[in-house]
Amino acid sequence: MPISSTGSTALTPVESSKSAIAWGPIIGGAVAATGISLILILFGSGLGLTMVSPWSGESSSAATVGITAAIWLVVVQWLSAALGGYLTGRLRTKWAAVHTDEVFFRDTAHGFVSWALATIFVAGFLASSLTSLASVGAQAVGTAAATAGVAGSAAAASSADDADTNAATSYFTDALLRPQQAQQRAETDNTAATAEVSRILVNGAMQGGVPEDDKAYLATIVSARTGLSPEEARARVDSVLKRIEDAKVAAQQATDEARKAAATTALVGSLSLLVGAFISSAAAALGGRQRDEEEDLLVASRF
Repeated sequence: MPISSTGSTALTPVESSKSAIAWGPIIGGAVAATGISLILILFGSGLGLTMVSPWSGESSSAATVGITAAIWLVVVQWLSAALGGYLTGRLRTKWAAVHTDEVFFRDTAHGFVSWALATIFVAGFLASSLTSLASVGAQAVGTAAATAGVAGSAAAASSADDADTNAATSYFTDALLRPQQAQQRAETDNTAATAEVSRILVNGAMQGGVPEDDKAYLATIVSARTGLSPEEARARVDSVLKRIEDAKVAAQQATDEARKAAATTALVGSLSLLVGAFISSAAAALGGRQRDEEEDLLVASRF
């Protein structure tokens, strides 16, 4: 044993050559957690299908189905994490000559690693399943498109290109060539008047509103086509434009609600994963402590 210059004995730290991490219990706990997760997910999917129905009045609301699915996924995460973590702690061998605090830390670390490994397994399985479903759907769409004929596809593509090219200028061309006697033109050329009205509405949708001169022009065409008085025609124009604006606002509200739902789902999902990591770590510490206590009781009973 080394002697220091002061004559006292120097303590040489003893370092174990064995790794502090035991992959066997970790992998075993992760596999068990993955299996339980898949079983519970399939079970929840079966229950969820009983909540929906193609018949009117026999299906639960979309909000109810969504909330139930979210709660079930949280329960699945927590139950599988608890089981996997407990098995990880219970299956490891006893660490000899290791302080109690270090044993507790190793058990919690093993539970956390087991949870992370199981989460990767489940995420990979779900991603693979969704990819397979998307591939099948894409194949079906591709087959249906192929049966429509190559010539039709080419014609549609050509029409789309022409529409994109002319959309930016057709409205302003109409404004330049707009006749003074719009009512007479509407009475004699219904097709041209209808196409011009469509272009005015499309431009209004892109610009966020229809200008007043366009509204007056639309009222003139409506009056000529329907026989309404100018005041009634203008009221109809305003009513239709309001319906278009209401539809636009409703679409924006639906998009905003979908955005909020996605954000809530992401936040709840991340919180659930954090809680699952904690549960797995705590369960591993509990399982490890019970394993050591059982061995200590067995040793004590021999004497």
